[in-house]
Amino acid sequence: MAKTQEISRCLEILGPDTEKKNLSSKGKNFSDPGMKKWNLTEQSIARLETLSLLKSQITTTESAALFDSNDIKTICYYAFEGFDAHCEASELALKCLANILLLEPKARQIFANDGHARQTASRLRTDELLCSRILFLLTYDTVYNFDDLFKNKSLAESIRENVAAHASKFPSKSQSEGLQPMEVQALSETLKLLFNLTTYYPHHIPEFIDTLPNVLHILLEVPLKALALQPPVTWLINALLNLNGETTSAFPSSSSSPLLSHIYPASDPNIHIDRLTIILSSTVRTIKEEQLETTLTPLITLLRRLYELAPAPIKSHMQSTLLPSDDERAQPLGKSDSLPSYLLRLSTSPVAQQLREGVSSLLFELSSKNATTFVRNVGYGFAAGFLMTHNLPMPSGEDLGEKITIVGGREINPITGQMKDMEPRDNGPEMTDEEKEREAERLFVLFERLKATGVMEVVNPVEQAAREGRFEEVE
Repeated sequence: MAKTQEISRCLEILGPDTEKKNLSSKGKNFSDPGMKKWNLTEQSIARLETLSLLKSQITTTESAALFDSNDIKTICYYAFEGFDAHCEASELALKCLANILLLEPKARQIFANDGHARQTASRLRTDELLCSRILFLLTYDTVYNFDDLFKNKSLAESIRENVAAHASKFPSKSQSEGLQPMEVQALSETLKLLFNLTTYYPHHIPEFIDTLPNVLHILLEVPLKALALQPPVTWLINALLNLNGETTSAFPSSSSSPLLSHIYPASDPNIHIDRLTIILSSTVRTIKEEQLETTLTPLITLLRRLYELAPAPIKSHMQSTLLPSDDERAQPLGKSDSLPSYLLRLSTSPVAQQLREGVSSLLFELSSKNATTFVRNVGYGFAAGFLMTHNLPMPSGEDLGEKITIVGGREINPITGQMKDMEPRDNGPEMTDEEKEREAERLFVLFERLKATGVMEVVNPVEQAAREGRFEEVE
């Protein structure tokens, strides 16, 4: 109740007859004792302080829901009409609006209906952080059509210029210094808006083609922290998901080649793949598996798309980086500390379903989408679940021969992927005839049950031995 009364009192003070000329603080803090020198009337100072108080009250869904259409119009007056560039009143009002729109989805349509989206887009270059955040929020829970902003408010151009401005700061900043927190926030909000616009308005993607080199440049130059997948890196990766030149109706065929030349530059075709691999390797080692579901899935998806688009030499490079090497077959696959082993373990994760699917799909595509190659690369143990859930036939017949069981001239265990001659030896006592008979009976029952499921074609080895005359009658 107290918060409701405080908000009502603030809105009463913020009347529609605000003195426009006296609102500008020229970037000065209105709480400065010397504020009166800046030609602010006592009434204007009170209103500035009221805006600050109002912002502090908008902290919950309940408080945000108190603002009706007229209240939003009042705050928009301070944000867009009664201001000079960067004045304190305008910034405070924008923060109030951003909080209201974040906490109360219904307010977003009210905001858009009154034409304030256009005003926000006009301010995008001078108030990047708050205006990008407001426009980003308008992409959810509204029927507002952003085509108007693309056509009449140069929305794509403003976003391109903001991204280019951030890219121009690299590599002039030292690797140890990095971005300032406010710069990270502003860049992150712009990239989030870019991703949503290219997702919901794909016909405008060609207008953002020139953004790709800047996004890639920032990705290469931004210092990576201990937790690599955090803003702005997460939003750079999300932006690349829609700007990677994947063949869609949004990209004319003539534009694909220039786009790919940015992703795979002739001077170092693997540079961006290697950067993403470094981020991937760092992330799987520093974040708990259950927290990787939302964090890592976009990166895995991006790597899949880039692999599909890559020339043959780059595909080979990705295969050698992300698939288990022959050296890892000294033990069962997935047991080492290598990046491919981490990926194999994630491909069977019980706590990250989307990530599990994404990693398995990546490994399958790295295996040329061939089931036999897939099993050879990762072993039956990691391949079987993916092949079965996607109704892909398990390798059988002639595929079960040397294509799977021989790697580098050495025999491997097709289930675990380990070299046969590296498997631990059983030094225990030899089984008795009775123990062998019981084991044979158990295996017979297991094979009969598996055959009855119809999931895969199997031949019971006991039946096969009988047909081949390998049983001896005993008295």
